[in-house]
Amino acid sequence: MCALTAEINLKTDRHPPYYYSRLLWAKSMNACSWGCHQIPERSFFFKGYQFPVCARCCGTILGHSIAIFMSFFRHFISIPVAILMSVIMFFDWFIQYIGLKESNNKRRFATGILGGLGTSSLYLRMLRILVLKVFKR
Repeated sequence: MCALTAEINLKTDRHPPYYYSRLLWAKSMNACSWGCHQIPERSFFFKGYQFPVCARCCGTILGHSIAIFMSFFRHFISIPVAILMSVIMFFDWFIQYIGLKESNNKRRFATGILGGLGTSSLYLRMLRILVLKVFKR
């Protein structure tokens, strides 16, 4: 059951300071619904509001951000380690998908960080190689 089923009546519920925070929450939940299942049991909550993405997506976003930050200092994770990080996230998802073992939000978040860091490191490394070849540095 998606968190969006608990609709907020934004037209009649105009009581500052909560109106704009509820509006922002509703818009962010709607915007993120295309890329994340938003299952409440697999999501974090803060002050009664569900995060617009699940725990694994939160970790992935953080992992992507860390990789981008590291790239500013020209620090890239090696290709085998980046692939391993991505595979760890895949296996966490896969063993849950086939019903072998149920994952929890802490593990989803941790493997999401690894997966985001691994995939972004690969993307950024490929982008760097492409840019260097185009500009023949």
